[in-house]
Amino acid sequence: MTCQKTGHNFTKIAFKPLHTNLFNIVLLSIFLSLGSGKLYSQDITKKKAAVSVKSQTDSAKPNLNRVKTPVLTVEKETDTIKMDSIKPKKAFLDGKVRYKADNYAKIDQNKKIITLYDQAELYYQDVELKAGIIVMDYEKNEVYAGRIKDSTGTYTQYPNFKQGANVIEPDSIRFNFKTKKALIWNSRSDQGEFKIKAAITKKENDSVYFLKGARFTTSKDVDNPEYYFQTNKVKFIPGKKVVTGLTNMVIANVPTPIALPFAFFPMSKETSISGLILPSYNDSNNRGFSLQNLGYYFALSDNYDLTVLGDYYTNGSYGLRFESSYAKRYSYRGNLNVRFENLISSERGYPDYLKQNIYNIQWSHSKDSKSNPNSSFSASVNLGSSKYFQQSINQVNIGSNLNNTLSSSVSYSKTFTSVPQVRMSLTATHSQNTQTEEINMTLPTLQLSVDRIYPFVGKDGVKKGFFKNINLQYNLNGRNSIVTSDSLFFKPQMFRDAKVGFQHSIPLSTNFKIFKYFSASSSMNYEEIWYTKTIERSYDVDQSKVVDKTINGFDAFRTYSFSSSVGTTIYGTFNFGDDKKIKSIRHVMRPSASYGYTPSFEKYYDTYAADASGSMIKQYSRFENGIFGAPGLNNSNTLGFLLSNTFEAKVTDKDSTKVEPKKIMLLNNLNLSTSYNLDADGVTTLAFSPIRVSGGTTLLDNKMNVNFGATLDPYAIDNSGNRINVFNIDNGGSLFRMTSSNMTLNYSISSQGKDDDKKDKNVQSQRNGGREDDLFGTNTDLGDSRRSQFEDEEETEDEDKISEFFNSKLPWDMTFAYSLTYGNNNRENKIIGNSIMISANADITPKWKAGVSTGYDFVQKGVTFTQLRFERDLLSWRMDFNWSPFGTNANWGFFIGIKSGVLSDIKWDKRSTINR
Repeated sequence: MTCQKTGHNFTKIAFKPLHTNLFNIVLLSIFLSLGSGKLYSQDITKKKAAVSVKSQTDSAKPNLNRVKTPVLTVEKETDTIKMDSIKPKKAFLDGKVRYKADNYAKIDQNKKIITLYDQAELYYQDVELKAGIIVMDYEKNEVYAGRIKDSTGTYTQYPNFKQGANVIEPDSIRFNFKTKKALIWNSRSDQGEFKIKAAITKKENDSVYFLKGARFTTSKDVDNPEYYFQTNKVKFIPGKKVVTGLTNMVIANVPTPIALPFAFFPMSKETSISGLILPSYNDSNNRGFSLQNLGYYFALSDNYDLTVLGDYYTNGSYGLRFESSYAKRYSYRGNLNVRFENLISSERGYPDYLKQNIYNIQWSHSKDSKSNPNSSFSASVNLGSSKYFQQSINQVNIGSNLNNTLSSSVSYSKTFTSVPQVRMSLTATHSQNTQTEEINMTLPTLQLSVDRIYPFVGKDGVKKGFFKNINLQYNLNGRNSIVTSDSLFFKPQMFRDAKVGFQHSIPLSTNFKIFKYFSASSSMNYEEIWYTKTIERSYDVDQSKVVDKTINGFDAFRTYSFSSSVGTTIYGTFNFGDDKKIKSIRHVMRPSASYGYTPSFEKYYDTYAADASGSMIKQYSRFENGIFGAPGLNNSNTLGFLLSNTFEAKVTDKDSTKVEPKKIMLLNNLNLSTSYNLDADGVTTLAFSPIRVSGGTTLLDNKMNVNFGATLDPYAIDNSGNRINVFNIDNGGSLFRMTSSNMTLNYSISSQGKDDDKKDKNVQSQRNGGREDDLFGTNTDLGDSRRSQFEDEEETEDEDKISEFFNSKLPWDMTFAYSLTYGNNNRENKIIGNSIMISANADITPKWKAGVSTGYDFVQKGVTFTQLRFERDLLSWRMDFNWSPFGTNANWGFFIGIKSGVLSDIKWDKRSTINR
């Protein structure tokens, strides 16, 4: 049968009447002994039953002043009497209730109320409730939670109500366990990037809430936001959407005229959702009014997405962009951008009318090495119209504008775990000169190599000595090379001019020691070149010139060469004494000499008449226009010399606690190289080649890189600037004639005392062909103005940053570059290049950032590209201004908008258009 007050089920058991009163007295005394910690009160039934009571303590969570909850169990006895036919009543609680409180936990059995005070916690099914005070009415199936006052009278310990993934932080709450309905006062909730606060919230069920007097914001402080959307009627479906009535935007607690009769806010639990991208308005003197970056974002799946953007100008110009990112965990990731613009300048019928189409394709792909360690695939593509970045209406990227080369590479490689090991790779490359509009492509390049084989190594595997170190390899290099231009790109003519060739090489080499201190190596290389096209050269009488006729068909030539080298390492130390500031200087020299010989392959040369008379006979090789060149007509018999130097010093460390002296690098390298032609005839060829001197070092605690170089020619030149077989010193000059020299300085410093890593700062700029630093300004993509000009990652907010303003160091960084070039190849004796570039960024205040990129050309006597940039952090908003005051790329831009991607369309973006 069922207890009418508690709903507990009891089994009817037959007992002798004599024991009834005695049993009731015992049962009553047990119940009274449990005290106020009893969760359920039970009426003593007059039915005959055998009952035992035991007390259990919940062990699922650590007990902090927890009240022990008695658990009532009933044991059945075997009896032949028929069971009670009364249907048992279901208990109102479907799960175990756990609770605790720091101050007290009081149970009122008469009112069926549990009161928890101070750091109160209650757990039931998927509901977690924490508050200053919690009152549970287990007869009405309701729970109440609220704040409490501390000793100063301030409300503390606000309720925290969590059910599943939804968290609400109100002033107070009333919740029914059975109906799942709730009333919430001054609720605070996070839904994705949104923070919601409402005066009164009614929870209808697990998926629908109704709010009254609500505000929505992306500000971190929902109680004192810098802006919010105010509305009185709201239907809120967690994780999906918010539908409101009349909605008004409030900034700094001042209502604005921006209002909507209704509003819809998507709140998907997914990382991204599809939606419309609102455009920005602009105007141009030569293209008219425009709407830019109108589009739609498609969240196609968790692995890939698609953004479609478009621009339209009233003079007929338009642009389309397709941007997609994709990724598969532990497999690959990448992105693809396709841009097309139809540009019209002026109006039809005017002399300056111009219409042109430009495009750009960018693809980046990388494969996770964990997916397959024996193979890899990668892509870095940047191709399109040569003038795209100079003429685009949707890119402001000076670094890409000034760059003269676009390059691409798509490669696949695989390693075959055979013996010996074989490596294969297929690579498609593209190089495009944006000035000459010439395009060089390989579609594809095949490279295959077989690992080194040591035929004379014994079973012990030791490779020591001349013979045991003899090894050979096999390398294959096959190319399909195409040279074309913008106008012929991907047209039939482009493929008709393709050149195909295969280069087979088998190098045989060894290395050994001479006199213990000299390392020597010797090698012989055999090459075989295959071509599918050759030429036949002759004098054409009709055209009155020498012409080359293409001969289709397989042809090949074979060459061989020999080389050897010997070198050693010499150490020298100059000691100045332990009591000196500079204790010693260490000089390391690595001299080496090399010899190379390639015989003449005259058999692969033919003759042709260079004029109509046939008296002028010249030689040519039918392989001249091949990818890998032609065999040499003359012997190559040269000696080479290289001297490499490094200088290092030991100095007294400024830190007196250091025992060992500090090592500093004086010169990272100082190299001298030259060669001597043993077969030089002194007329067509000279014996000595110019001496090349190069070096580099680091200064200022390794923050400044210094590199320099010079070319010294021992021979004099004639009046035409040609080298002659007369030493310069014998011609009234110095021992060497400096034909060119150069020096570059690069210096980066920051307030943190180390170089800032800017490689991730201008990622898109680098993909466009620009620089990784901001010496030419920052990249501005008009399609997304939410990104900061100063960093890609959002800063971590420091709550005490403003209060510590006058006691803290404000972040700053600076990049400096200087270049000097001297030319004297034809006795011009002048500086042909002398320029300086500086970029600096600093936090003027904790919320204001400023930066400048500029430079000066001392030869042209003019200021190089200059950009000024300012940014104000408005907490959940951002405002920035950038200005290029002069030059062909002069422009300015102003932006203010909400940082959050959910409300990225709430912005004001105004920019001047570069006249291109």
